[in-house]
Amino acid sequence: MIEHIKILMIDDHPMIIEGYQNTLLFTKKDKQELSIDIANNCDEALAFMNKAVENNTPYNVLFVDISLPPSTDGLMQSGEDLAEYARNILPNAKIIILTMFNESFRIHNIIKTIDPEGFLIKSDLTSSELASAFQAVLNNPPFYSGTVNNHIRRTITSDIIIDDKNRKILHLLSQGVKTKNLAAHLDISLSAVEKRKKQLKELFSVQDGQDETLLKEARDKGFV
Repeated sequence: MIEHIKILMIDDHPMIIEGYQNTLLFTKKDKQELSIDIANNCDEALAFMNKAVENNTPYNVLFVDISLPPSTDGLMQSGEDLAEYARNILPNAKIIILTMFNESFRIHNIIKTIDPEGFLIKSDLTSSELASAFQAVLNNPPFYSGTVNNHIRRTITSDIIIDDKNRKILHLLSQGVKTKNLAAHLDISLSAVEKRKKQLKELFSVQDGQDETLLKEARDKGFV
């Protein structure tokens, strides 16, 4: 029996999508028939998804690049927003996230908010890994690339548990944001920021009180 697989690929780099498409068509199983639609931006992706719902011809797999420019109406700011939208209107579709981002904070957030069946860091990606990921997502998800698995392994094996706001503090500090400016990013008071930073330094056993030491310890344990 032929397995018909409907795919939507979303990426704003046509050459990259062409590479993905050729890889899947070249490595598909004998009894698989692939139908691939291509979207180069959020607006095109939304149009394809909404049409699939209206026509009752849902997608089986979505490849979603995180780094996309916003939709014209501003409702979709990135591929992350598109993936969340797809989860609601195409609940049975398997989502494969592709991104250049490899920071622990971003990986953690994507897993938490989207829970993708596939999660590939582009710097890890080869044609054979893409082909393996596609078949694994179809038959035995999830499939995570090496960088993602390494993040999960390091945070699971750590005995340190921190909440989302503290993760964001670490992420912002790693991006060079000054303590005095953290409150604006987090919607909490400066005194609350200072209190959370103190807690983090205690959790990570930072003896010298320096932000640089905190970030080093957080990186070593996979939180940044």
